[in-house]
Amino acid sequence: MTKTTIIERLCASSVLGIIRIEEEDALLRAVEALHQGGLNCVEITMTCPGALGAIERVSRELTSVTMGAGTVLDGATARQAILAGARFLVTPTVELDVIEMARRYGVPVITGAMTPTEILAAWEAGSDMIKVFPAGVLGPGYLKAVHGPLPQIPLVPTGGVSEETAPAFIRAGAAMVCAGGWLVDKQAVHEGRFDLLTQRARSLLNAVEAAKQEVGR
Repeated sequence: MTKTTIIERLCASSVLGIIRIEEEDALLRAVEALHQGGLNCVEITMTCPGALGAIERVSRELTSVTMGAGTVLDGATARQAILAGARFLVTPTVELDVIEMARRYGVPVITGAMTPTEILAAWEAGSDMIKVFPAGVLGPGYLKAVHGPLPQIPLVPTGGVSEETAPAFIRAGAAMVCAGGWLVDKQAVHEGRFDLLTQRARSLLNAVEAAKQEVGR
């Protein structure tokens, strides 16, 4: 799968699911639950126990899922994730060595940034998309304000994204949204209620699709 194809898949989905849980044996089940809800682009954060093994297994067994690694903080971890099968990388902050490693292997990278200066610096360093974080604190108005002078940069709001808040971010110009805590409810995972993850994935995708149609995308 080429880098261009992966970016196209991410943009077509318009939703990226973030899995950040402590139960190692639940990682694959969480991915499957989101996939059953129609969500085909998912990242497992490197803070999860067994993250690399889960990424490798998903990449091998669930080929229809575009699997990525999140919370990648350095080049060495980036390389490990890519070799495990990660199709894309996501960082919470501007990590130039991660961008460099992603470019070396031809893998898309979504770099975390907040200020316009950070956003432009990450873009000019070679990031493919910019993860605007923490979006829940900054809000859709901030995203719209940044998108105005920097329309060429695909912005991906992350943090505080839910079925209720996602449409406003899409209307504000977001290329896609990242949903984590609301989508992958830790209590539901702990109790084995993976059907809740499926339901939320489906409702989030529907809300985003409606917002995209509203703005003519």
